[in-house]
Amino acid sequence: MIDTLLHSRRTVRSFTERKPEEETLRTIMEGALMAPSSKGSQPWEFVLVTERERLDKLSVAKSNANALETAPVAVVILGDPEKTDVWVEDCAIAATHIYLGAEDLGLGSCWIQIRNRLHSPGSSAEQYVRDVLEIPSSMAVACIIALGYPAEEKQAHDRNRLPMGKIHKERFGSEL
Repeated sequence: MIDTLLHSRRTVRSFTERKPEEETLRTIMEGALMAPSSKGSQPWEFVLVTERERLDKLSVAKSNANALETAPVAVVILGDPEKTDVWVEDCAIAATHIYLGAEDLGLGSCWIQIRNRLHSPGSSAEQYVRDVLEIPSSMAVACIIALGYPAEEKQAHDRNRLPMGKIHKERFGSEL
């Protein structure tokens, strides 16, 4: 099952208007809360956004955030740097749980990097998102995951095109 899930998961940037059911979103978010974290610190918080006006504002948080123009749901992933120095990694693991949960339940998703990105010259995407969603300054904004039913169909990954040379055995430079 996980092999099929990993094989078929592709980034989706265009969504239908159909909104995911509340139970589906709850299941996905429960999966995010089950993600492993350093020393069990769980430094993440999540903001679910479904209001079209807010989604439209988030769609201009940075360049290439346009998947939010059609996405009916956004999950904004926040991290608390005071809880652990590896909050970035922990948030990325939680985001992966969201990605895989969405795929398993028939939804598409798109990662939108916010941390260390610009909204406009001299203005960070993180501060822009913080302002739109009234996020306290103590929380860092890692990314946004656009969620919804895909309006595009993508082929599964072609196993024959995987860069297997990136896998080394026992030491760097030796092939698998």
